[in-house]
Amino acid sequence: MSPSAPTSSPAVLLEEVLPGAAMWSQVLRRHQVLRLTDLEGGANVSMLLYNADLLLERYNMADTLKAQHTAFVTKGHVLYSDMGRVLCSVVEDSVGWHDTVCGLSDAALVREKYGEKRYQEHRNAWHRNARDEILVELAKWGLGLRDLVPNLNLFSKASPDVEGKLSYAVGHAPPSASVALRAEMNVLVVLSTCQHALDPRTEYAPRPVRIEIRSGEPPSPRDLCRCFCPENERGFLNTERFFLGTH
Repeated sequence: MSPSAPTSSPAVLLEEVLPGAAMWSQVLRRHQVLRLTDLEGGANVSMLLYNADLLLERYNMADTLKAQHTAFVTKGHVLYSDMGRVLCSVVEDSVGWHDTVCGLSDAALVREKYGEKRYQEHRNAWHRNARDEILVELAKWGLGLRDLVPNLNLFSKASPDVEGKLSYAVGHAPPSASVALRAEMNVLVVLSTCQHALDPRTEYAPRPVRIEIRSGEPPSPRDLCRCFCPENERGFLNTERFFLGTH
């Protein structure tokens, strides 16, 4: 019997470093894998997701949490759309907790916490905020303010105390922490690397992340994310129905 051929590694389709306080958007094709790596530790990546073939369909925080009985996302979880379909699956995660409830920083918050630095005087050292950056990226795809929905904050953790007050976990994500998302449909991904709204640090110092997009394979019937709970199995079925007759 001849030896088995070695399994080839997924092809790297894109690799780049996104600086702190930067914005980015890209269509992730079905089954491609997006890996984000926190290069220095302490990064925050605000993320929104949209069905690239039907932009009216987008990430739904409430359905993502209630369907999987969780308040955060990590490996095995999926990210649901507002139509009950799966946009992306979390296939790898070295962090263990990604914030789903704290939203975006805005201009007023950044000005109050860090002071005002305008582009006119400070050029590329001016103080940016996640809300405005996300809106700029959305505009590139014909979307706008009405399309802004509750977002994910990757690499960040905010947990409640007994009275329900949220506290930000400083140092939650160490250097080289990473998370990988597999697209289950063609997904428009929109990112900002501005600091988390609850970050208590007084220095304006958003951290960089590395972005990689790799080729991927369809999930198997025993895929961890598909089998995580009965709701996910239904979500995958709804997603697969969307593509019937299109390929």
